[in-house]
Amino acid sequence: MRSAQIERETAETQIAVSLNIDGSGTFGGTTGIGFFDHMMNLLACHSGMDITLHVHGDLDVDTHHTIEDLAIVFGDALTKALGNKKGINRYGMFYCPMDEALTRIVIDLSGRPYLVYDVKLAVERIGTFETEMLKEFLYALADHGRMNLHVTNLYGENAHHIVESVFKGLGHALKEAVRIEGDETSVLSTKGVL
Repeated sequence: MRSAQIERETAETQIAVSLNIDGSGTFGGTTGIGFFDHMMNLLACHSGMDITLHVHGDLDVDTHHTIEDLAIVFGDALTKALGNKKGINRYGMFYCPMDEALTRIVIDLSGRPYLVYDVKLAVERIGTFETEMLKEFLYALADHGRMNLHVTNLYGENAHHIVESVFKGLGHALKEAVRIEGDETSVLSTKGVL
């Protein structure tokens, strides 16, 4: 079973993530940010991964530390659960429509972190979620998940729909990238490692 449990404690946050890549898409726990719980639930559902969170952050300040640190821990858990990455598809891509919005997510679990982010949101908040934190979450996830991640919102007007299309698309692209493709004795790279 490809799974991991990671904990991280700082002066600003205490976060634990339990991840089962080969799960059934269940989500448990809360970030303390209602809209972001909704997004993490979508990520679990659409990736097929089981994700359980225990999060305590300094939300009296803002959502920055909580969301960024959650991405760090989630990315670390993904990296640990994937192990040597033998047999994985490595690449994942998904176009996700959500009403008037359409977003493209492309992933390479290459071991070389990089984020290309092209999403414009016209509002500062969705509920208590600060929309500028979408980029921060994806940046920390790409870094700690050791992935090349391209996120492009092709069009859309409603910020909720746009962000939702990002998380649903991320789930589907991850599901494709982590899928075992057959030969579990090697990695899909001429270097021999990912």
